[in-house]
Amino acid sequence: MRVAIVSESFLPQVNGVTNSLVRLLRHLADQGHDAMVVAPNPGPKTYAGFPVHSTPAFRLLPFYRSFRVGLPSRGIGRAIEEFKPDVVHLASPTVVGAAGLTAALRLGVPAVAVFQTDLAGFARQYGLRGTDPLIWAWLRHIHGRAALTLAPSTATMAELRDHGIPRVSLWGRGVDLDQFDPRHRSAELRRSFAPDGEVVIGYVGRLAADKRVHLLAELAGIPGTRLVIVGDGPAEPRLRKLLPDAVFCGLRTGEDLSRILASFDVFVHTGRNETYCQAVQEALAAGVPVVAAAAGGPLDLVRPDVNGLLFPPDEPAEMRRAVARLAGDSVARLRMGSNARDSVLGRGWTALCHQLFGYYQSVVEGADRAPVRVPPVTGPEAAASPVRVPPVAAPEDAASPVAAGAVSGSRGRGPAPTGGRWSPGRP
Repeated sequence: MRVAIVSESFLPQVNGVTNSLVRLLRHLADQGHDAMVVAPNPGPKTYAGFPVHSTPAFRLLPFYRSFRVGLPSRGIGRAIEEFKPDVVHLASPTVVGAAGLTAALRLGVPAVAVFQTDLAGFARQYGLRGTDPLIWAWLRHIHGRAALTLAPSTATMAELRDHGIPRVSLWGRGVDLDQFDPRHRSAELRRSFAPDGEVVIGYVGRLAADKRVHLLAELAGIPGTRLVIVGDGPAEPRLRKLLPDAVFCGLRTGEDLSRILASFDVFVHTGRNETYCQAVQEALAAGVPVVAAAAGGPLDLVRPDVNGLLFPPDEPAEMRRAVARLAGDSVARLRMGSNARDSVLGRGWTALCHQLFGYYQSVVEGADRAPVRVPPVTGPEAAASPVRVPPVAAPEDAASPVAAGAVSGSRGRGPAPTGGRWSPGRP
C-alpha cells in the first residue's frame, strides 16, 4: 500500500504526534509498503528510507521556541499527486493537514484523519478564551470531509461525536514494551536522585502551560519523597523557582529515558487535556503506578487502586493526597506496579499498526472485503478482536469502536467507499 502522511509536526520536534509517526514509518518500511511524509520545516530529508517533503512554518508563540505552525503551499498537493497514494493519513490535521485533505479529495483518494491534539484545550491554557466555537467549526470542516476519523481514547471519541464530527472510530497508541520495562530500573540512578532513600516521584513530559506543570508545586514537601522532572519547555524557569529542591533532568530519550522512568516509584501527570497521554502508558509499561487527572486518555489507562490513582482534574490538593498515599504505602506501590506492567501488555506498536492498516483497508476497499484478523489489542479498543471490519460507519451507526486487522503489502487501490458512507466532498 502507498501511504501519504501529512502532519502538523515531525522530527526534530519530540511529541506524541511525532512519536506515533516514527513508529508507523518503521512499520511501513518493515512490511514493504511505500510512504512519504509532508511536514513543517525544519526536518530530515528522509526517514526510514521514505522522502520527507518540508513546508514553510513559523513560530506561533514567541516564548515557545519549539512550537511551529506549518503553512499550506502548492507543493503539498503536488507532492501528494506525484506520489499517487492509496490513502492519505492526516496526523492531527489543522493547517497543513487541511491542505493535504484538499489534495486527497481532488485526487479521489480517501483520507484517514487521526485526532491527536485537543486544540481547544490548548488554546484555553494559553489564555485564548472564547475560541472554542471557532476551533471546533474548523475541526468539523476538516474531519467531516475525511473518510474516517480515528480518536485515541474513548473520552476523546465521545467528545468528537458531541461536537458533530462523523465517522469516528477508536485507535489507541502502542508502547515499546522493550524500551519501557521494569528491568531497566537502576539502583545507582535512584541513589543519585534520592541519596537518603526517599520515594522517587517522577514526571515526564513537556514543561509547558498546556500540561499544567505548575501543579507539580503541590507535591513539594511530601515527607520522605524526592520529585524528579524530565523534559524541557517554556515553563521550566518558573518551575525551577517553584521547586528548588526538585531534580531537573532536561529532555531525555532512548536508554536514558528507559532507566529514569523505570527508576521512579510513582509517576504523576498533571495534564487535563490529554487525548491519550503516551507518557502515562510508558510509565505503566515500566511497572510504575500512575497518578493522573481523571480526564481524557488516562481514563482508559489508569484503573484506580489497580495500577494507579485518579484525581479530580481541578483539585490539585487531591493529586497531592493521592501521591502522598502511594508514597507512604510500599505494599500498595509494589502491587500497583506489578499490575501496571500487566495492564499494557498486548499494546505493542506492531499490533496497533496492524489495526491501523485495517482501517486504511476499510476506506480503500469499501464494504466488499473479506474478514481480517489482528493480534489482540488490550484495553477499550480490544472489545471484539478478531472481528470482521465493517464498512466505515455513517454518523448514525458509528457508535462502536472497530478493531481492525492486518493487511498485506498490496499496492492496488480499491474504490473509495460510497453509497451513503463517504465520497470525496461528502461530510
